[in-house]
Amino acid sequence: MLTFAAGPSKVYDKLPEYMQDAYEKGILSANHRSAVFMNLYQETETLFREKLHLPDDYKLLFTSSATENWEIITQSVVESAGYHLFSGSFGKKWYDYAKHIEPKTYAHKINPDETIDVSNLEIGADYDLIAITQNETSNATQVRMESISAIANKYPEKIIAVDTTSSMGGIEMNFALADIWYASVQKCFGLPAGLGILLVSPRAISKAEKKGEKGRYNSLNFMLENATQYQTHYTPNVFGIYLLKRVLQDLEEIQHVENKLVARMRKLEDTIANTSKFRMLIQNAEARSTTVLAVEGKEEFISQIKKAAEKEGMQLGGGYGALKPTSFRVANFPAITEAELDKLIQFLKQY
Repeated sequence: MLTFAAGPSKVYDKLPEYMQDAYEKGILSANHRSAVFMNLYQETETLFREKLHLPDDYKLLFTSSATENWEIITQSVVESAGYHLFSGSFGKKWYDYAKHIEPKTYAHKINPDETIDVSNLEIGADYDLIAITQNETSNATQVRMESISAIANKYPEKIIAVDTTSSMGGIEMNFALADIWYASVQKCFGLPAGLGILLVSPRAISKAEKKGEKGRYNSLNFMLENATQYQTHYTPNVFGIYLLKRVLQDLEEIQHVENKLVARMRKLEDTIANTSKFRMLIQNAEARSTTVLAVEGKEEFISQIKKAAEKEGMQLGGGYGALKPTSFRVANFPAITEAELDKLIQFLKQY
């Protein structure tokens, strides 16, 4: 079954080859204090710099999931409170996690069809961190780099943390605009779930050191102490890290990946625009995601088309939360081939 679900998503076709190589090279039994692992960690970080343009002074850390990063950021970096900008369910969940740790955390909810009005944004001194959900998987919206840049320019004294769970590895990030970026590998990286990515700037590291929070399982300072030696503070998903390295080795530089995804999304959007029974959930092109497309229609029809797709060997991603009965989502991730996307487009054109 070919899946277009927004995560866990289709894995890269070369994954069986990578997995066999990992077994034959003894990666599956590698100790996380060994030279084998430390070399693997360093090679993966270097590939982040080469392929995704991570600045030289930013640090790559490994976690269990993007969700774990929600807790790490508030627990280890925030000193007063975070100001959370979001339009959908996952941004709201990040806010909920943060508020559980720091009750003064603030929620600024945006209409999904709107972009952030930075000129009228007022974030007071009570908030030392701005949290931005850059790509909201639940409703297929995104915050463009231009908006993040405008926020960074307006509030240079504040730490900025960005959720790119369903966009990192698919679109180019200007990492210098923010201090913390995070993701999971089961979306644009085309890998099985079970590995989170956390990227931190020197400013974020200094902030964590100043706060001095230590002693917990996922304390950022504890993680950083080990990362200086290319080690982790607990036994990590070594297999997942190896697979990530192999994907990055075969990946084009990110600007080329983004160009392809932008062109493919235009084809998808044109297809939906020329149908009579459904429409794009997000009408504002400036707010619409590059890596996930949400399509809405009447509940009965949405159910029918999902069943019809399955008969053709394709799984459409379900709508999320309250949107589930009246929408479906299509992942536009790099692991999906042009031929596979064209098959979906030909199917959708029937309607």
